Amino acid sequence: MKKDYGLEFSISATTRLPRGAEKNGVEYYFLTVKDFEKKIEHNEFVEFEQVYEGRYYGTLKTELDRIWNKGNNVVFDVDIVGGVNLKEKFKENALAIFIMPPSIEELRKRLLGRGTDSLDEIAIRIAKAEKEISMSHIFDYKIVNDNLEKAIEQIEQILKSFLLK
Repeated sequence: MKKDYGLEFSISATTRLPRGAEKNGVEYYFLTVKDFEKKIEHNEFVEFEQVYEGRYYGTLKTELDRIWNKGNNVVFDVDIVGGVNLKEKFKENALAIFIMPPSIEELRKRLLGRGTDSLDEIAIRIAKAEKEISMSHIFDYKIVNDNLEKAIEQIEQILKSFLLK
């Protein structure tokens, strides 16, 4: 992201509460369930999903406009359903990369180490991750994040190739 590829992260909207020092409009747009559902009714999302019971995540159309108006390319950090929906919408104009942990046990260790989720929430996230990993073949590329520098290098090579076409 620090290199000059004209990339900018899309800030997702969610109905979950902020974790730690997260700020509205920085990590996420934090919305109430009522506000989120109102935006759904008004067709204000490019994609959205109720990821967990009572917990929505989605990408606002205004967020894409904000980034595109600067002349930048949008980077999404979404779950597998969001990734599939975005790929279907943007087709060959989208690059879908699935970034996965080296193992479920390592993912569990990382989530525990963050100290931001309860054990019940971690169990739900692990179950979801197992399902998503089984569907990773849908994406254009799959990167195992076992070594951060190596994963970044692989993604950069893929990105350069995609942006040059």
